Amino acid sequence: MINLKKTFLTLTVVALTASSVFAQQHITNFGIVDTNKVYDHFFKNSSALKTYENKKKEMQKEVNKKTEELRDLKAKKDQCVEFGDDSGAQKYAAQIKEKTEYLRDYTATKNLELQNLKKNLSESNDFYIKLSKVIKKVAENEGLSMILSLQGESAILWYSPTVDVTDKVIQELEK
Repeated sequence: MINLKKTFLTLTVVALTASSVFAQQHITNFGIVDTNKVYDHFFKNSSALKTYENKKKEMQKEVNKKTEELRDLKAKKDQCVEFGDDSGAQKYAAQIKEKTEYLRDYTATKNLELQNLKKNLSESNDFYIKLSKVIKKVAENEGLSMILSLQGESAILWYSPTVDVTDKVIQELEK
């Protein structure tokens, strides 16, 4: 009977110690927001988004056209090589190189232009302020400590001050 009491007492102490340790741990819950999806949803009918979409279509049309031209030139060059026309093959090779460089530069320039348009679209200050407030409200209602952006540019959209351990790190470093 005494062994049973000792075992019970030991288990009780272990259980209380374990529950105390678990109670002291702060579990951080994260949430994710796909800001592109949010922006697309709210700006889908805006003139700025329509401009963006039109520029994107124009760019793709030009890329397709230039890619087709490159295919045709490559076929002509291959034909020259097949018939042993070295000067013709060199002429087409030079044209291919020139058009490839143009396409690369065009694509880089237009992609940058599209990125800037999309960035301007998504950085409407009034909308961003409202979005930040809504993210905070949803996070607090869901019991989340931090909201991360799915896009990762500015990865943390909101966080609870309870997860900031900067002062504790400073204190430990000062020891």
